[in-house]
Amino acid sequence: MTEPVSKAKDMVAYQDGSIVSKEIIKKSTGTVSVFAFDQDQGLSEHTAPFDALVHILDGEVEITISGEPYRLKADDMIIMPGGKPHALKAVKRFKMMLVMIRS
Repeated sequence: MTEPVSKAKDMVAYQDGSIVSKEIIKKSTGTVSVFAFDQDQGLSEHTAPFDALVHILDGEVEITISGEPYRLKADDMIIMPGGKPHALKAVKRFKMMLVMIRS
């Protein structure tokens, strides 16, 4: 039997020089994924059609939304609005949960 309770930050492990992701839920209405970014790894500026909630589980990241940088640490959350350009860069190794709602 699969354990129904788990810790999100334990669902992915850091890998040197890499970004690791695991999709937890995939539905037509949205997805929930967890990511582990090694230091200095990131995602270049891009735009998504839907709002996304980012919850930092561990470490430190700089998230830029429409040119405005935000520094987030463990337990911080931010909404990346749909249609707005955003980018991520690991200041330190960090883990995050990404909740994307399609509506």
